Amino acid sequence: MDIAEWLRKLGLERYEPAFRENKIGADLLPSLTAEDLKDLGVILVGDRRRLSAAIAGLRSVPVVEAAAASPSTPSPGG
Repeated sequence: MDIAEWLRKLGLERYEPAFRENKIGADLLPSLTAEDLKDLGVILVGDRRRLSAAIAGLRSVPVVEAAAASPSTPSPGG
């Protein structure tokens, strides 16, 4: 899963840099809390609710499938 694309589909692409800088990938999305979203800079309640609802929808997709669909990111040392 491409997080940037997912955020664009939600109309919340402005948060993509925060997700990228904090290394939030498909594997971590299902475990994000409202507090995590605040820490990521999602200060508007409506945006947090939209993200929370979309994240809840992802919980029905196995993490292995979601992670397999995301492009690999090379590790810093390799």
